[in-house]
Amino acid sequence: MAFQPIVDLGKGETWGWEALVRGPGGQGAATVLSQVTDENRYPFDQQCRIRAIELAQKLGLSTRLSINFLPNAVYEPKACIRATIEAANRVGFPLNRLQFEITEVEEVRNDGHLRRIVEEYRAIGFATAIDDFGAGYAGLNLLTHFQPDSLKLDMNLIRNIDQDPRRQLIVRHLVNLAEEFPCSLIGEGVETLGEARCLADMGILLQQGYLFARPGFESLPVPDPGVLSSLLRT
Repeated sequence: MAFQPIVDLGKGETWGWEALVRGPGGQGAATVLSQVTDENRYPFDQQCRIRAIELAQKLGLSTRLSINFLPNAVYEPKACIRATIEAANRVGFPLNRLQFEITEVEEVRNDGHLRRIVEEYRAIGFATAIDDFGAGYAGLNLLTHFQPDSLKLDMNLIRNIDQDPRRQLIVRHLVNLAEEFPCSLIGEGVETLGEARCLADMGILLQQGYLFARPGFESLPVPDPGVLSSLLRT
C-alpha cells in the first residue's frame, strides 16, 4: 500500500489519507489491477482492506483512512465487511475513521446491490465516497440511488481548471449540487498552485494531489509546508 494525504485548506492540516494499492516492489495500481479477474476479485478486495488498515495503524495514522473498494467483489454486505471489522478491532483502528470509496470507473452490475452495500456501511458508521466523480460508467446516475458523504472530483475536471472557463462552469454547478445534497467535495489530482487556488475560490477546500505530496510507499508523506503556507496566505 501507498498513502497520499487529503489536505484541508480551511484548517491547513491533513484531513485524511487515501490508501492506494501497490505491488510488493512498489509497482503502480494499474499493474496490480490488471491481474484482477472474476475469480480473484473477492479475495483481492478483502486483502486490500485488511492490509490498508493494518499498515495505517502501524504507521500511526490518526485521521480518516479512505479505502477504495470494488462493488462487484461484494456479495453479501454484512458477510463481506466482517473481515474488515475484525481487522480494525484486532489492531485498534477506530471504525468511525474509515471511509470507503466506490470507484466510478468500475461498471456496477446491480444498482440495488450497491445501494444495499452503502446502506450497510453507513449503518455501521463508515463514511462513503464516490471516487473519480465525473468519469467512468456511472456519473450522476449513482447519486439517484444513494447519498455519499463525499464526491471526489475526477482529475480530468481539475486539470488546468484555472485556465478553462468550461471546467470552472461545470465544477461550480457541482459545488451547488453538493451543497443541496449535502456532501463534501474533494478535488483530486491537483498539481499546480493555480488549480488549488481556483478550487479554493469555489469553496473546495479538501484537495489531494502531487502538489501537496506524492503517494508514499508504506509511509505517510508530509504535505509540502511551502505549498500549504502559500495557499493559506491567499
